[in-house]
This record gives sequence, structure tokens and C-alpha cells, in this order.
Amino acid sequence: MSNAILYRMSSGIPGTLSRTGLAVAVETAILLTGSAPAAYGLPVAVDATTGHVRAIAGGDTAASVYGVLVRPFPTQGGDGVNTAIGTSAPPTSGAVDVLKLGYISVYVSRGTPAKAGAVYVRTVANASYPNSPVGGFEASADGTNSFALTNAYFTGAADANGNSEIAFNI
Repeated sequence: MSNAILYRMSSGIPGTLSRTGLAVAVETAILLTGSAPAAYGLPVAVDATTGHVRAIAGGDTAASVYGVLVRPFPTQGGDGVNTAIGTSAPPTSGAVDVLKLGYISVYVSRGTPAKAGAVYVRTVANASYPNSPVGGFEASADGTNSFALTNAYFTGAADANGNSEIAFNI
């Protein structure tokens, strides 16, 4: 069986480093048990008490964002069984990789990303946008329910699956 890319190639799998030949900084961090992000490719903050990384929560600001959770390759499900590409969940504790500088594929849950467009992060759930999780990346502001990530921008439009690339801390 062969595949043909007729119009546009996929923007990648959320959490995957997308330009590894350029300047990239990834560091290992320890997840705060019980406060892991729901998916790879979401921003993380540092817990002030333990120094471990955790999911974004209400009250966080752009200054809280420490980096973006990187998807390891190959990735397996939590039960050790292979899962479909892009469907594995991050661990709930232990060591993880965090992008500090570089390009990464992310899922855009709201808005239409554009080249050099602003990146927003949701901090409060909004029933009007059920596909926008707390900590999710968005391409449009939602008042006090999100903040602009000042050290990131979109590099282009989203693909058919809602994935796009961001330049983080570039």
C-alpha cells in the first residue's frame, strides 16, 4: 500500500521535536506526582515547593511556563503495550523531557494559527470550548481564561488534524 500527500503534509504528532537540526535545548525534569499534563506537547510549570514540573493550572501566567513536554520515541502506553501513534499518554510520575528552546509540534485546540501568530495557553476550563483542555495551546485569546505565551509563535497553519508547529523561546 502506498500513500500520497496530495495537498499538505501533516504538521507532526503533538510533543514531537520538529526541527532537530537547529538549535534545540531539551532537559530532563521530574514530574510532580498527580499533576502531570494530559498529553505530550503541552506546556509545564515548576512546582514552587518540590521543584518538579507540573501541568498548567488556574492562576498560572506566561512567566510560569517552564517548557513544553516532549514525546519520547518510541512511545508505548502506560501498560507497556504499543499504542497508535500520537495516542499515548505521558507518565504520571518520574523523569520526562522538557523543551526549553526549539520547534515542536502541538495540538491547537481553538482558533486558527498563522505564521508568526500569537500563541495562547488556556488556564481555566470553558464549557463553550470542550476540546480546549487547561494547559492547551490556542491561536486566539479567551479573555481571562488564557494568557499569551510571549516567548513562542506559530510557524504556520494547522493541518487537518489540528496540529501546528510552534517556535518556543527562539
